[in-house]
Amino acid sequence: MTKVLLADDHTLVRDGLRHILQGTSGFEVVGEAYDGPTTIALVRATPADVLVLDLSMPGRNGVELVKQIKDEKPSLRILVLTMHAEQQYAVRAFKAGASGYLTKESASTELVTAVTKVSAGGVYVSLSMAERLAQSLNEPTDMLPHQRLSDREFDVFRRIAAGQTITEIAHELCVSAKTVSTYKTRILEKMQMPHEAALVRYAIQHKLFDDNEGI
Repeated sequence: MTKVLLADDHTLVRDGLRHILQGTSGFEVVGEAYDGPTTIALVRATPADVLVLDLSMPGRNGVELVKQIKDEKPSLRILVLTMHAEQQYAVRAFKAGASGYLTKESASTELVTAVTKVSAGGVYVSLSMAERLAQSLNEPTDMLPHQRLSDREFDVFRRIAAGQTITEIAHELCVSAKTVSTYKTRILEKMQMPHEAALVRYAIQHKLFDDNEGI
């Protein structure tokens, strides 16, 4: 029996994931969490084989969360389930220690396959994401401006580019507005951009978020 933990801030999403897994023989959902702190507490307290982890929960950058979990529970396999369909997030998630990357739009048809492969020690990437990753190998090897950012800086950058205010970002990440402003200043410096509008243009030019995507 494969024991699975679910971490997503939307109750309906967790309900859907639980329904899919428990409707298939061989899986048992043994715990659920709704943000960064509850995920860490759940992982520490509940033995499991696989963690299905939303990359965009309140209170913690998802990639940072992956890193901490792998540091504390190296044997726990992590399947990232996210709305972010671009390869930049997938690369960061795998470097942090994830074993699989699945977009939410593909979850209904690919979740069981993904959890099965990850729990068996393999790596899972959906076909569409594999194609994006393959295409990225043909890109110039020189580091692009956004690739100089840390995981947290990249997260803040995308939120700014998506139109969120400093206050909104601070609230969702559970940090002070001053901290977000510091990140913003650092992002502008690292990317050598003069202002927020330039960040937005850059994000659109490099297709760093889907047109129909929300943060």
